[in-house]
Amino acid sequence: MTRRVVVTGIGAITPVGSDVESMWKVLREGGSGIGRITHFDASKFPTKIAAEVKDFDLGRYVDDPARYAYAGRNVTFAIAAATEAVASSGIFDAPLDPARFGVYLGAGEGQQDFPVFMKLVSEARRDGGIDLERFTQAGLKHLNPQFEMEQEPNMPAGHLAALFNAQGPNLNCLTACAASSQAIGEATEIIRRGDAEVMLSGGAHSMIHPFGVTGFNLLTALSTLNDDPTKASRPFDKNRDGFVLGEGAGMLVLEELEHARARGAHIHGEVVGYGTTADAFRITDTHPEGRGAVSCIQMALRDAGLNPGEIDYVNAHGTSTDVNDRVETMAIRQAFGERAYATPVSSIKSMMGHLIAAAGSVEAITCLLAIRDHVVPPTINYETPDPDCDLDYVPNAARDHRVDAALSNSFGFGGQNISLIFSAC
Repeated sequence: MTRRVVVTGIGAITPVGSDVESMWKVLREGGSGIGRITHFDASKFPTKIAAEVKDFDLGRYVDDPARYAYAGRNVTFAIAAATEAVASSGIFDAPLDPARFGVYLGAGEGQQDFPVFMKLVSEARRDGGIDLERFTQAGLKHLNPQFEMEQEPNMPAGHLAALFNAQGPNLNCLTACAASSQAIGEATEIIRRGDAEVMLSGGAHSMIHPFGVTGFNLLTALSTLNDDPTKASRPFDKNRDGFVLGEGAGMLVLEELEHARARGAHIHGEVVGYGTTADAFRITDTHPEGRGAVSCIQMALRDAGLNPGEIDYVNAHGTSTDVNDRVETMAIRQAFGERAYATPVSSIKSMMGHLIAAAGSVEAITCLLAIRDHVVPPTINYETPDPDCDLDYVPNAARDHRVDAALSNSFGFGGQNISLIFSAC
């Protein structure tokens, strides 16, 4: 018999709130965390806006923030969100074998040493090119090994294992925008097959740096609605012009059901469905018929033993790009049939931008909160309907709606597709 997996702790650091309840309040009110970029001078960039985490202080979450002096924003966000999740779970209120407690994250970078890199390039210039020997010597002189080590995507998972003495499985996947959803799905499978009793899972990321913004600008993926930042992310709206970069972290404590019950844990919901597929198409383009997304949703439904009529809410990937929103709508229609038109669909990226690797975990938490409160968050900035996007996107205002089961979609560059289904337990 397959072991059941429940969520007993949640934590979030986002552009609309640095804890779960603050975030949820803004999402229910249809607020926005998008504004001008302050992390660096973006005045010469085509995109000058992002959704930054505001007034963040790691010292509010740990007693020794100096220990993480060289860590990137991804690590500090992960630690803060995980601290909230672990505290809310009460997992240490009862004896816990550290070898049965693991970490599985979908985390990306939190910093890029852009100023120092440019200094290396400047010092290595010779005769109109870059002298490799000079570049190497400049690197040995200027680069800080601890700072450079902290840029590796596996560092958040390593830090969390040390912080909570989690000696069980420790993994990180970086499947672009699907990463933290995939981490939650794979962490669930680890518990289902009996390799752990508890997994700390989620994601952390910040690409709000010159390399990140430049890369997405080159792909023409970012909104350039610089003069009206809070209106820039407009999923499913006909006049959408790209997504808005965000940053942050979402963490969930996943636990085997009987283990949670034995210690009297509060249960936020159950992970009942996990689907994972690849488009096997192009690196930056979704398959035009949404084949990967359709099969992913169908796989999650099969895993959950549910039919589309039993899904009360879909938390869409909903990036605010032309192709993603159109293809995701098509995929939901194909997977749900006529039931698609009776199911509320919304994108919280309209309010907090796209947290890239961390997006799925924060959206998973949103699904659990929708189940708890029977409230569906809105898609703000929905003003002009798109004939290709014809579902119920919960426009501009949250809606009271009974939610017993919610589907969360995450579709990443490279063609990775993840769907998770959460239910009341």
